[in-house]
Amino acid sequence: MTQTAPVRIGVAGALGRMGRAIAGLAKDREGVVLGPRFDRADLAGQTVDGVDLVTAEDAMAGSDVIIDFTTPDASTALARACAARGGPALLIGTTGLSVEQIAAIDAAAKVIPIVRSGNFSLGVNLLVGLVRQAARALGPEDFDIEVFEAHHRRKVDAPSGTALMLGQGAAEGRGIELASHSERGRDGITGARMRGAIGFTAMRGGGIVGEHSVIFASEDEIITLSHSARDRGLFARGALKAAAWVAGRPAGLYDMQDVLGMAREA
Repeated sequence: MTQTAPVRIGVAGALGRMGRAIAGLAKDREGVVLGPRFDRADLAGQTVDGVDLVTAEDAMAGSDVIIDFTTPDASTALARACAARGGPALLIGTTGLSVEQIAAIDAAAKVIPIVRSGNFSLGVNLLVGLVRQAARALGPEDFDIEVFEAHHRRKVDAPSGTALMLGQGAAEGRGIELASHSERGRDGITGARMRGAIGFTAMRGGGIVGEHSVIFASEDEIITLSHSARDRGLFARGALKAAAWVAGRPAGLYDMQDVLGMAREA
């Protein structure tokens, strides 16, 4: 059962681009209140660029949900710390997590509710469902699948978390494992494309917020499903919606499809 009082939102990585976007929107959003914010441990107790920073422990104590868009190591450590103290709930938008880090977050979700997603946009999550449906209808004997993504030059991981979400949707539609059917790097004489492979292409440059396309290509036609992000605020709005939703939920691992009440089968 969810709570009715305003949800206290703590912010990890408060000095980062997403941390600032979330704080800015939380101040005016009904149903939530901006709680404590923290960043690097050595900055606790300081005011930086108008942001009053606390320790991670104080933020956990003063929040119903912490929103975390930081780094894989920091997100994993925070998940373990929240689980060790029995709360608060956690929303993780960090991408580039290793298999071991994902396993650690999954373990923490047995104790506390965690929403983890590669993208908190409504449009992207609708796109995942469409990709799943298209992949189910367009078989590997006729259609190759390629996921294209483009982001700003500062993004450090590839493929993006959203690209992997889309690839996972395609894999689910075809009833295959993404890990064993991914085709990621192409350079030199690579040989013919493996039938049934889900390819990934990444671009980095300028200030691109996020561009994603899933291309279904046959000998005779090409079908493209795509999404363009114009403003980072759309991710912050989705994260706040998810944070309000997860407060008071039972322990478990959730994603944005759960938040939006979207069926897994399209």
